[in-house]
Parts: sequence; C-alpha cells; structure tokens
Amino acid sequence: MSKRRIHILALGGTIATRPDASGVMQMGAGADDLVAAVPALAGLADIEAETVSRVGSHSLSFDQIHALAAKIAASRADGVIVTQGTDTLEETGFLLDLLLRGDKPVIVTAAMRNPALTSPDGPGNLLAAVRVACDPWIRRHTRSLGVMAVMLDEVYAAADVIKAHPTRLDAFAAPQTGPLAALVEGRVVPLGLPVRDPIDIARNKLGKVAGRAQPVALLWLGLDEPGALLEAMLNAPDRLGYRGAVIGAMGGGHVPERMAGSVARLAAVLPTVVSPRAGGGPLLRHTYGGASAEIELRKAGLIWGGRLHPLKARVLLEACLRAGVSRDTIAEVFDAFG
Repeated sequence: MSKRRIHILALGGTIATRPDASGVMQMGAGADDLVAAVPALAGLADIEAETVSRVGSHSLSFDQIHALAAKIAASRADGVIVTQGTDTLEETGFLLDLLLRGDKPVIVTAAMRNPALTSPDGPGNLLAAVRVACDPWIRRHTRSLGVMAVMLDEVYAAADVIKAHPTRLDAFAAPQTGPLAALVEGRVVPLGLPVRDPIDIARNKLGKVAGRAQPVALLWLGLDEPGALLEAMLNAPDRLGYRGAVIGAMGGGHVPERMAGSVARLAAVLPTVVSPRAGGGPLLRHTYGGASAEIELRKAGLIWGGRLHPLKARVLLEACLRAGVSRDTIAEVFDAFG
C-alpha cells in the first residue's frame, strides 16, 4: 500500500523556535526543520513541508487563518497538519473547523516546551499528528470528526479543545467532552465521535465566509465591574471600531445589576453574544429573574452563546459578521450550541 501524502504547514510558535546568540528563543525554524527533527515521519507518509509564517500565534490574524483555510482546501494531499503556537490554537482550530468542509483530515498541533529544553514535546506532537492523519479510523470518520487538535498523544475536537494552563506540558483539554482518541504504542485508539450538528448548522447558514475583518470586542466580567469600557463603546459614534461584542458573563448568564441597562443598550446597536466566563456551558435560559439575569437579558436582545467558550464565541461572531448574515441568523447559529 502506498504511503499517504501529508502536507505540513508551519506557522511558527514555540515548536519552531531557536535560541539566538543571547540564548533567547526566537522564531527561526521552518517546516523543513520540523520534519528533519522527526526521522520517523519518513516511514509513515510522503511529507510535503511548507513554511507559511514564522510568528507567535499571539500575533496571527483572522485574515491569515482565512488564507490558511483556502490553502488547505486547495491542497491535494491526503491530510494536512498545521503547526503553530499554543497561545491561540483553540481559536485558530475552531475557525478552520468553521471554514473547511472535511474532505481530508486537518490537524493542528504545537509544542509547550521549546526545542532548547530537555524533552521538548514538539517532535512527538508532530509525529502523533501525522499518525492520526494516516489512521484508517480517522480517515473513515473525517467528516464526523472535523478539524482536530493533537497534543500529548490525545486527539481533541477543535470546537471543544481549550488551553487550560499557560505553561504545563498537559496544557490542553476538552473539559466538556474529553478527547476523541488517544495514541498508545503508536496506534490510534478511538474514544468517541463529536456532536457536529452546531458546526454543520453554522456552515450551512454562513455559506461562504468572505469579506473584510469585523472587529469583535471581548468583555470579560468580574466582581464589581463598573462597565466603563462598555459605556465608552456606547458613547463612541463608531463603537470604537467594533462591529460586535462577546460578554464573558457570570454563572449561567448573568451581569452586574449596574450594567444590565448598558448591556441591553449595547445589544440594540451591535450584535452582542453572552458566553460563560467559566469556559463552557450550556448557559441557563429561563431560571433566574431580574434585569441582570438570563430571562430579561434574552428578552432585551442579547444573543445566547450556549456552551461556547467566550474565545470561541468571538471567533464565531466574527465569522457571522464577515459573512454578512442577519442578526436573526446570528442568533440561530449560536442557538444551535445550546
């Protein structure tokens, strides 16, 4: 049997760093360097390596990920691996999942330990990602799995994975669902298929996501928040340049009482999504009364983000705005997430 053709697209990140003369890590390695560090890849697949950028993922843009999605869609390989930094992996993977149609395995991977440290995890993560892309079970269920993240021998759905710790080796997890599969002795052990209905609904309603970037504010609420940033947006004629907002709300979908009126006014002028600051839902819909709780906030026009992490809600709202869909359609897209 001929080997699978795997296209590796390198964006940068810790996995691609090298120490400079002073010992400080800089983005220096390209895709060819990453492949050369894992000789076992040659026995698994025919590898095409391409360096797309050499930046930390904290500096990536929506436009860059849209361009990356177009490159992946045009690739004639049997599978695509994206290497990048861990800072925004949970966001870029989710956006790729919204943009791509699942005709081949697409996997995002990265590293927590840079190559100058003892036991760097980048080579192992890259090897695992290629194993996953070539695996028969993964290939049979490609459309059902969507874009995946592979870190530390576990496979996660891009819609569910989060970076749960800033520095630990096991920084990535899917608290709501768990991993889709695990790698043991080099083989892929399936654990479950994700619920894909919300992603499918979003894709169908958004159609082709094109157009210019649409800035979305992320307002994370905490104890005794006065709401000055929200008021600044309301008072600025151009809303400070933002075209939408995501509110990382307390509990099951609550805001401080002093902010309830401002939040409602923001929802009247900008598509405004409420998402759980706890990192996952589903949010409540009809339990608590009062102007600052879910029943009245939903009546006031706030769009309910369901179980989506605020970071992923922001990605989805930007895609909706870029696609130019109506406010009602945006609400329907988010409603599918619970």
